[in-house]
Amino acid sequence: MPPSETTQRVAVLAEPTSRRLGVAFGATLVRDLNRVRRRRGDVLNPLVFYALAVSLFPIGISPEAELLAVMAPGLLWVTALLATLLSLDGLFRSDFDDGSLEQMMLSPQPLAALSVAKVAAHWLVTGLPLALMAPLLGIMLALPFQSVGVLMASLALGSASLSLIGGIGAALTVGLPRGGVLLSLLVLPLYIPVLIFGTGAVQAAIQGDTALPHLAMLGALLAAALIFAPWAIAASLRISING
Repeated sequence: MPPSETTQRVAVLAEPTSRRLGVAFGATLVRDLNRVRRRRGDVLNPLVFYALAVSLFPIGISPEAELLAVMAPGLLWVTALLATLLSLDGLFRSDFDDGSLEQMMLSPQPLAALSVAKVAAHWLVTGLPLALMAPLLGIMLALPFQSVGVLMASLALGSASLSLIGGIGAALTVGLPRGGVLLSLLVLPLYIPVLIFGTGAVQAAIQGDTALPHLAMLGALLAAALIFAPWAIAASLRISING
C-alpha cells in the first residue's frame, strides 16, 4: 500500500536538517546550472569580453614583448574583474522576475545557504572559465611560462571572492530596473584587496619570488567572504524585496 501524503511529509520532516539543507543546496545549484545551459549567451558574454579586452591592449599600446610582460598581471586581473562584474547583474534578476526569489525567502532552508548555491553556480560558469582561459591570453601578452600556474590559481581563488562580494551588490540592486551602474559603484571598492593580492601573486612569480604569501592572502579573503558574504546577501535580498 503506497504511503499517504501526510506520511511522506512526516518522513521528510524527520530527515536530518543537514541532509535537507544539502538537498536544497544541490537542487538550487543544479537549477541555476540548467538555466545557464539554456541561456548560453550569459556564459559567453564575459568570456568574449575578457578575450577582446585583453587582445586590444597590444594593438593600442605596443606589441613589444617586454612591455607587455610587465603589464600582463594587472591587465589580466583588471579585465577578469570587469568580466565578472559584467555578469553579476543577472545573478538574482531572473529569480526576482519570475517570483522564485520570494519562494526562496519562504523556504524553511536558510536563505544564506541557498544564496551560496547561486553564487557557486555563478563562479562555475564565470570565474572558473576565466581562470582556465587566462593562460592562453597570458601567453599572448608574453607572460613568462613559470607564472602561468600562479595566474590560474590566483584567478580561481580571487574570482570566487569576487562572486561572493558581488553577490551582495547584486542582492541590493535586484529590485532596481537599471541597477548595473549602482552595482559597480557598490562592489568595486571592495574588489581592490583581491585585485592587489591577485596581481601581486603573478608579479612575484614573474620575478622568481614565491607567490605563496599572496595566494595565502587570497585564500584568507575567500574564507572571510565565505563567512560573512552569505549573511550579507540574505539580508540584502530581504531589504530589496521587503523594503
